[in-house]
Amino acid sequence: MTTGYDRREFLRLGGIAGVAFASGLFSTAGARAQAADFHFVQFSDTHWGYAGAANPDAAHTLEKAVATVNGLASQPDFIVFTGDLTHTTDDPKERRTRLARFKEIVSALRVKDVRFMPGEHDAALDRGEAYKEFFGAPYYTFDHKGVHFIALDNVSDPAAKVGDEQLAWLAADLKQRKPDDRIVVLTHRPLFDLYPQWDWTTADGAKVMELLMPYRNVVVFYGHIHQEHHHTTGHIQHHAAQSLIFPLPQAGSQPKRGPLPFDAANPYRGLGTRDVGVSPASGYGIKELPVAKA
Repeated sequence: MTTGYDRREFLRLGGIAGVAFASGLFSTAGARAQAADFHFVQFSDTHWGYAGAANPDAAHTLEKAVATVNGLASQPDFIVFTGDLTHTTDDPKERRTRLARFKEIVSALRVKDVRFMPGEHDAALDRGEAYKEFFGAPYYTFDHKGVHFIALDNVSDPAAKVGDEQLAWLAADLKQRKPDDRIVVLTHRPLFDLYPQWDWTTADGAKVMELLMPYRNVVVFYGHIHQEHHHTTGHIQHHAAQSLIFPLPQAGSQPKRGPLPFDAANPYRGLGTRDVGVSPASGYGIKELPVAKA
């Protein structure tokens, strides 16, 4: 095993995150034969370009998170950014300036296999036009060591839909999968109705879930809600990641959605990245990585 995780470490990481999947998740002999242990890092909601009281260090938080990941003793196989790379702006020129600066900062990552996805802050105002200029297709698939990854775009449509065209693309891709194939879905918004009053939903997410339900080994990693959150739809697990700009409150805990107040004594509380270990023996081990203060 080359990642630095052994079976005990996977179970320990699962305990830290408050989740642990049974090894039966990868119970088929075929899956075991094709699988290999690895880990990847998830960044989400970096909101480059934000300026406000919720994070006085907004200009440097992403750089510190990059340094945190670069300092991992075992570097991930790849890195994914699950949306809201930049903070929204009505100015198309400024949007491109922010995307360019974001891309420049993350180019310092030691791992060069980096996958990007848009958030609504990047793409909703121009249906992803500027995002695609910098990062290409907003939805795609890739395979890594026996796992099929599906990156979905549920933000470029300002109505927060995946849309019929992408649903047809997803259905065609899934028809090529076997029922016990290991599938990881990456998305920005939650695919279930977490809290529609705060825009924490995907308008046609139920259609996505309907397509995924026949597959026994599916897990979803997403962002958007700026906090760690775990949910189950049938047998499918959903895991939301922390932000790198400011945390948001739990759904419905206050009248309006808004950043939690900045805590000068704990300036990076609630911020971080995520290291996800994948093992055919132990399932998924999830470890939250706080932003280093230095």
